[in-house]
Amino acid sequence: MSVEIYLTIDELAIAAGLSAERVARLVRLGLVEPTASQPDAFSVATAARLRRMLRLRRDLRVNLGGAAIIVDLVEQLEGLERELARRRGSA
Repeated sequence: MSVEIYLTIDELAIAAGLSAERVARLVRLGLVEPTASQPDAFSVATAARLRRMLRLRRDLRVNLGGAAIIVDLVEQLEGLERELARRRGSA
């Protein structure tokens, strides 16, 4: 049994090192998304995603929109790599 942990916007802000107002702005811009079932809750994976975006911004000076696209592509690539490994393991 797996338990999903959800964060409030304040907890997400603390996890990312931002103000709650800044996180709320990122939500309004569509760069950070709450869970589908709870519009005021965020998954732990969202916190990790936001930290990745902020790291790209800090280290590579990529704007947050570009960072969101990069993180999306990296997550897709990781998913494809997991699927390939799974298929190789079952062959």
